[in-house]
Amino acid sequence: MGTEIFSLEGKRALVTGASRGIGAAIALAYAECGADVALAARSADDIEALADKIRGLGRNAVAITTDVTDLDQVHACVDQAIEQLDGLDICVNNAGGSKFMAPAVETRIDGWHKAIRLNLDSVFYFCQKVGAHMLEHGRGSVINMASVAGVSAAPTLSYYSAAKAGVIGLTRTLAAEWGGKGARANAICPGWIKTDLNKPMWENEEFAKEWVKNQPIARWGDTDDIVGAAIFLASDASTLMTGQTMIIDGGQTIA
Repeated sequence: MGTEIFSLEGKRALVTGASRGIGAAIALAYAECGADVALAARSADDIEALADKIRGLGRNAVAITTDVTDLDQVHACVDQAIEQLDGLDICVNNAGGSKFMAPAVETRIDGWHKAIRLNLDSVFYFCQKVGAHMLEHGRGSVINMASVAGVSAAPTLSYYSAAKAGVIGLTRTLAAEWGGKGARANAICPGWIKTDLNKPMWENEEFAKEWVKNQPIARWGDTDDIVGAAIFLASDASTLMTGQTMIIDGGQTIA
């Protein structure tokens, strides 16, 4: 058995939150492995630039400006991706983020609801719509981006921890419902990764070292550290794997 088991040649993928960071890295890697890719994000310029780069690799790319918290836009996004790529085999629900920090008792209710819509509701919207397509065709892999905050406490980020724990629970339930029908669902939990979202935390070298000093692998991750898992879960190398959560955190959660 060679590396061809990790090939995505002929597969069609939709990646949300693809304008930057982990989402952009996964989308580009999928194209490099042979997939055609639909890119979803609110930033039209960023995803169009990435689409041009993917087309330069000889792959088809579709940039779809989408607010993932809007159900109608999600449905339109999935329909467009299916139409322009002639189907979908892979969906990576990467869009999300933590926009504020506050103790639970001081978290505003409107902030809670907005965060849950972004980090949990949007994942369900895509899973429901894409899942129906995959089940109809008897194949497909959904990869939901969770977080170590979903498997351990995250003080001042109660909304994010709750949402990401919900993503993990949703992933397991989808796997159980879809088992035997050709579609799979798995989750990835990144730890501290150098992205624009948390740049204030890692751009100061001394502060960044202090943040990860108790991890067995005491360094911040790069987006490329997540890409390998995303390729594995999308490829035929993981056809017996569903309902699982891959934690990629340098050992943070065991420290």
